[in-house]
Amino acid sequence: MGTFIDKGNIAFKEIKNSDFVDKSGLIEILNENIKTPHRYICVSRPRRFGKSVAAKMIYAYYDRKSDSKPLFDDLEISKLPSYETHLNKYPTIYIDWNRFSAVDEKSVVEEAQRKIIKDLKLSYPILEEQDSLMSALEEIHNKTGDRFVFIIDEWDKLVREIDEKTQTKYVNFLRSMFKSNTADDVFLLVYMTGILPIIKVESQSALNNFDEYSVIDPGRTAQYYGFTAMQVQSLCNKFKMDFEMMKHAYDGYIIGDEKSMFNPNSVMQSIEKRNYNSHWSKSASYTTIEHYIKNDIDGLRDKIVRMLNGEKVSISVTSFRNDIRNIETCDDVLTLLAHLGYLSYDPVFGRVMIPNTEVADEFKNSIRICGWGGLSKAIGNSRELLNATIAGDKKYIEKALDLYHDEATSFIEFNDENSLACAIRLAYYSAQAQYEIFREFPSGKGFADMVFVPIKNSPYPAVVVELKYDKTAQGAIAQIKAKNYHGKLQNFSKTLILLGINYDKTTKKHEVEIEALNGEFV
Repeated sequence: MGTFIDKGNIAFKEIKNSDFVDKSGLIEILNENIKTPHRYICVSRPRRFGKSVAAKMIYAYYDRKSDSKPLFDDLEISKLPSYETHLNKYPTIYIDWNRFSAVDEKSVVEEAQRKIIKDLKLSYPILEEQDSLMSALEEIHNKTGDRFVFIIDEWDKLVREIDEKTQTKYVNFLRSMFKSNTADDVFLLVYMTGILPIIKVESQSALNNFDEYSVIDPGRTAQYYGFTAMQVQSLCNKFKMDFEMMKHAYDGYIIGDEKSMFNPNSVMQSIEKRNYNSHWSKSASYTTIEHYIKNDIDGLRDKIVRMLNGEKVSISVTSFRNDIRNIETCDDVLTLLAHLGYLSYDPVFGRVMIPNTEVADEFKNSIRICGWGGLSKAIGNSRELLNATIAGDKKYIEKALDLYHDEATSFIEFNDENSLACAIRLAYYSAQAQYEIFREFPSGKGFADMVFVPIKNSPYPAVVVELKYDKTAQGAIAQIKAKNYHGKLQNFSKTLILLGINYDKTTKKHEVEIEALNGEFV
């Protein structure tokens, strides 16, 4: 059994032994393009979105040394026309760039080629000494007629993590492989996957013969990225998990025509650990761009604050060069964050947003690390503010909001009710773990300024917030009652909290009135 060729299907067999969610329909798209001018395909995905699972599945399907029919007969691909035509028919090479590092002053590219050629000789003893992987494959093809399926996992690892000189050598290596005059003779299909799309050189893809699919432009591969709502619902039924809690924590990705995509790794971690916590860990790529956030490149901080408030912000994704070393604008940073999975991109309106509470927690961590003192402190104190609200502690709320105002003036202007609403939502930032928060919520005889609707099975009461500017908090409470803003919320929790907040522009102080209906403060 080889390391890079003739590996067998054991890796996918182990995946099938776990709770595998069927994404094998992706293979049909590859089969349609095999032996055609569209044989070069790159599907980039956010981190933790099943890149390696898909790559191992594809390898098991094509590998000539495997008997994978028992693994695929119960999957979607088995019902599609091309299933048996290509099943286990081709010599297939699999490269995972996580396996390689520089050794003895050789570049990682040279070391990788040496190891792969050595492995090829085990399957093709006729192969003579070669320094170039492409030369070795050409020799094998010329002597045997064999043509290859070539799979690259984590193709962009070197683009993201190595120095610029080695990066250039790596890109040239890929070009020598897949843009050579003999590439179409040697390769039946090339499938690359990674976090980033193919790097651009002078505004054009370095491998412009590849068809590319990404979270920004997934085409018909969209359904094969994360888990759909239907798939997560099925998993929740099987493992007796709460779908609404799962949705609150891990949903929120828009990928092409798919409007509700879940982070697959987080869903499976949630099932394994029987909780709905954050299972997202920071990647090296995100650490690399922290200095852009620290420096507030091109108004970035304002847009992040707006997204923390639940807003969507417009961006242009065309200038990003798919290279973390060449980030020049706020749009470049936000586009990169979308590729990494920290933002969800809506292609219809060209906007990005923070998808769910799990990722919002990661932004909270990054804000603390990046030294946004006022905002970080305000968010850090938000849990105590929420608890004081549930307890009806008016004096604490007033004091906390006054302190928050002092901390927040560096990133929010308190000049009208709308900006006050933005500030209040940030002040109650931690509430999003227990609530769906709505601005201008239609209820009763108008629109409540802000409503906190508890998520399913949450022990927290519903909260209606009315904001005033240079008026009175008592008047805010009176308006909630007169217009019955709280009427719809009686279906969500037994106890309702009415919170009236007035900001006095002259004194820069907050006045609070608070009442609990149909119950008591906790």
